[in-house]
Amino acid sequence: MPENATEVTAAGIARLAGVGRAAVSNWRRRHADFPQPVGGTETSPSFALPEVERWLRDQGKLVEVPLRERVWQQLAGHPAGPVTALVHTGCALLLVHRSPAAWREITGVSDERMAGVLSLALDDALADRFGPAGNGRAVRTPDRAELLPSVPLLRGAAELAAETGVRETYEFLLGRQLDANPRQYTLTPPGLAELMAELAGTGRPDVRTVLDPAAGTGALLTAALGAADASGSTEATAPTALHAQESDPGLAAVTALRLVLRTADTPRTTPAGRTVDVRTGDTLRTDAFPRLAADAVLCHPPFNERNWGHDELAYDPRWEYGFPARTESELAWVQHALARLRDGGTAVLLMPPAAASRRSGRRIRADLLRRGALRAVIALPAGAAPPYGIPLHLWVLRRPGAQPRPNPELLLIDTAEPAEQATGGGRDRLDRPALRRAVLDAWHTYDGSGGARTGEQPETPPGAAARTVPVIELLDDDVDLAPARHLPSPAATGGPAELAGVRERLTRTLGLATDLAPPPPAPAAPVHRPVTTIGELARAGALQLRHGGAGTGTGPVLTEHDVLGSAPPSGTPAAGGTPEEPVLVAAGDVVVPVLGGVTVVRVVDEATAGAALGRNLQLLRPDPAVLDPWFLAGFLRGTTNNRQASSHASTATRLDARRLQLPRLPLAEQRRYGERFRALAAFEDALRLAGRLGGQLVQGLYDGLTDGTVTPE
Repeated sequence: MPENATEVTAAGIARLAGVGRAAVSNWRRRHADFPQPVGGTETSPSFALPEVERWLRDQGKLVEVPLRERVWQQLAGHPAGPVTALVHTGCALLLVHRSPAAWREITGVSDERMAGVLSLALDDALADRFGPAGNGRAVRTPDRAELLPSVPLLRGAAELAAETGVRETYEFLLGRQLDANPRQYTLTPPGLAELMAELAGTGRPDVRTVLDPAAGTGALLTAALGAADASGSTEATAPTALHAQESDPGLAAVTALRLVLRTADTPRTTPAGRTVDVRTGDTLRTDAFPRLAADAVLCHPPFNERNWGHDELAYDPRWEYGFPARTESELAWVQHALARLRDGGTAVLLMPPAAASRRSGRRIRADLLRRGALRAVIALPAGAAPPYGIPLHLWVLRRPGAQPRPNPELLLIDTAEPAEQATGGGRDRLDRPALRRAVLDAWHTYDGSGGARTGEQPETPPGAAARTVPVIELLDDDVDLAPARHLPSPAATGGPAELAGVRERLTRTLGLATDLAPPPPAPAAPVHRPVTTIGELARAGALQLRHGGAGTGTGPVLTEHDVLGSAPPSGTPAAGGTPEEPVLVAAGDVVVPVLGGVTVVRVVDEATAGAALGRNLQLLRPDPAVLDPWFLAGFLRGTTNNRQASSHASTATRLDARRLQLPRLPLAEQRRYGERFRALAAFEDALRLAGRLGGQLVQGLYDGLTDGTVTPE
């Protein structure tokens, strides 16, 4: 094996070959010539990627590794780690964009010589974008020894960039790394980052300087650039200066490169160009921008930090609204953001809900209200951002000017999904466009004229509530700013008329369920029939087996929650990155979840056809001349069949569809079974809808009786 060769895990091999991990385990057991592990652990070994590719080709299991997949595997298996690989790749892509001819000349030599020449060329490219080395820039020039293991990766990344562009290539690789290791990073979902950028007004021409003091992987500043580009302004493109600070040196370098590649089409030296200044360090203890007066601050700070500098920073001038308690690290970040704004500048921070109500922070919250610095508190639905089980808040702040605001008010917004959509829960069930409209409509109504009329509820879609509250009403002993304390429940009933409509629908649905109820089962002796497996049928060409993923596209995505809840496709394509060809479902396809151990199978109808197959889903596409889809789906739902095909990991049950069994029956007999299974599915859908409507009616009556909109009579 070549020294420093890229390593790949069993999961990576499965992705390369388009099979499940169980198949890779079988290959290792059955084939003595399968490559031996070169690293990893006994339970999670890693293999040399070149050896794996060679073996797969020799076995006829791999014709050609897609370029995109090969580059990703080289990055994921880099001996210095994927973050270092991302930094090296970003540097090389910057050089590719800046000097294509120089890159072609550099790559025309051996890997060893290329590493040395490349280091010198990268130093020039980085100095052009970030200034000379030694000025505190986040991206250090890698030397020859560091670059040598990365040369195959950099050659492949440049080849991919020639097809898709430098920005798209980097976004794809970074997005794949974040998707593969979500727990290693503090992630701000793209949709939420875009909402925060719009609240801060980063698309307006007067917002020129934007700061993110806890940058992570740069999602918020990337969204700020997107909001500016989407504004369509004919004036000089805003913002022109991006400032960021991140305590992790590797992430700081990734963020810097991500931003300069995002702005690569505007040279740094031109008047309309953007400057990117990313620094490494602990923001609260060692502020890299102490004299900055930004137009906007976007921040997703770390939550519940006890070691944020409470003892060292007691007399810091940033605590203009009060010295935060040790348990109130988020209020320290709030005041840091205000301290780095110009007068009238806007800050938007993602906050845990406890920050709005903890008693230890009530004095700071009270002073923020009195002085008009806190303008809005927005309660998001659970699933909007990690941790996904908690309904986080957005705080919108504005640095007060010399003149205090008369009769200050606070905008409170509480968002939630309509009751009929809330059954699945989780991030895949969120209607993000509706959430964005609800929040922005309420904010623009409030902020457009300097404040809405007191007590007014701005126009918002169903599932959200908003109103302005005079600050004087909030300055009690608790200063509790949680929107739920001051607003009616977003899921509250629309009154007796709406409840009457729900009851009518429930009555019709119960009648339908009664009509669809299956007849009493006729007893019969057990029948022993020859069986086959899904794997055998796939090899014989009777059906195709495909796996869902996180590919990008333009249409809706059928998610795991949609299958479990028998709901329409509700997911959205992955944002950014190189477009991956999605698996599109067609009428007659059978979709099976990978995880859970729950016997749920869905036959795709015409209304769902065309949606992309989401992650954690398997698709079976039967040949209609051989297999009836409803027959297939019905037998896959058998409890014994499911247990036989399931494996149990430490935290979840996984279903290997290849091991599911079917009886061998003529097509006419399959269709007899299929009609019965179809009728059972219709009965199950009616029961599910009746349960949902019944729950909505019951909760609506509870809410109406308690808030006075419904009388006991």
